[in-house]
Amino acid sequence: MSNLSELVVPELGESITEAVVGRWLKKVGEAIEVDEPVVDLETDKITVQLPASASGALVAQKYAEGDTVHVGDVVGHIEVGAKGEAAQAEAEGEAETGAEAEGEAEKKAEKKAKAAAKAKPAPAAKPQPPAPQAESRKLSPSQRRAKRRGEPIPVPEGVSLPAPVVDSGAADARPREDVQKMTPLRKRIAERLVQAQHSTASLTTFNEVDMTNCVAARSRFKQEFFDTHGVKLGFMSFFVKAAVASLKDFPGVNAEVRDDAIVYKNYYDVGIAVGTDRGLVVPVLRGADKLGFADIEKGINDLATRARDSKLKLDDLVGATFTISNGGVYGSMMSTPLLNYPQTGILGMHNIVKRPMAVGDGVEVRPVMYIALTYDHRVVDGFEAVSFLKGIKERVENPDRLLFGV
Repeated sequence: MSNLSELVVPELGESITEAVVGRWLKKVGEAIEVDEPVVDLETDKITVQLPASASGALVAQKYAEGDTVHVGDVVGHIEVGAKGEAAQAEAEGEAETGAEAEGEAEKKAEKKAKAAAKAKPAPAAKPQPPAPQAESRKLSPSQRRAKRRGEPIPVPEGVSLPAPVVDSGAADARPREDVQKMTPLRKRIAERLVQAQHSTASLTTFNEVDMTNCVAARSRFKQEFFDTHGVKLGFMSFFVKAAVASLKDFPGVNAEVRDDAIVYKNYYDVGIAVGTDRGLVVPVLRGADKLGFADIEKGINDLATRARDSKLKLDDLVGATFTISNGGVYGSMMSTPLLNYPQTGILGMHNIVKRPMAVGDGVEVRPVMYIALTYDHRVVDGFEAVSFLKGIKERVENPDRLLFGV
């Protein structure tokens, strides 16, 4: 009797009891090493890769892609120690005796000879019609003049013109509609966005940031920064540092409404919105107030990489006190970000574009970013929101302030 190992849906986190089979990463008959990812399981919060419980070959997929499974369900079986079909075929081929191999070669040679005898010479290529330019050169001056004017082309008796090429205009083979079921992650995103709209008194305020000094500082140190820390220096670390400083000045933006109370948080876990091919996720950069520029860049890079590779854990996605979303990486000029409920604030960054700005009594072209803060008006007053955003603007425009914590 073969030794089978089960692929079991694991505990997925608090309050998560089911998932959807997103994608099988291994086919039936394919070899698998222990702990190698076999199937993607999509939940309403995260996509989890289910690893192989043993080395062997996948012999059964009990659920198809798109099926709903529950914690504890067996989704497939691995035959422990078995070789994959490709490896098995290769092994059998190597075990073949010399006599069998020689006989097989003779049979192949005989078949090849018979096929060559029956082969017929290839038909001669059909003459191609003359190219339009060549045909145009055959027209007389009066015919070319008539053609340019759109008039009927005079044809001498006994001479015929080639038939015009007609575009068949083949119909688009795609269906008029393509209906796809929402993934659990997409459904959860939709639910939380609607919840934020219905449960908060959200309002958005805007400001503009002159990025001249920030761009200059980044350009001046980016190579040395990379050589020293092994990670690129981006603009996100400037905004994370500036946001944390402003959150300390205006704690209402780092709070939440819990029942009939307002909870002000004295820790700064910043959610960083990351786009993936499965939708938007917001992993959390923990203790952002205690991190330097290099640690912020490394943390963001790690979270973004694991998000796109479906390797985030549930703990990476919960507990943020404030969120930053950078639509500028997609070319967004301006947006009104939606609150990540139950948070009371979210900062929207946008693209950097050269714009004319009043500088003293003159006008200069400078790199400018529009920024937006959406806030819960139940907790944050307009004055606090505007002042919070102004604090970010002033710190990013003068990045030296971030070094001294002022």
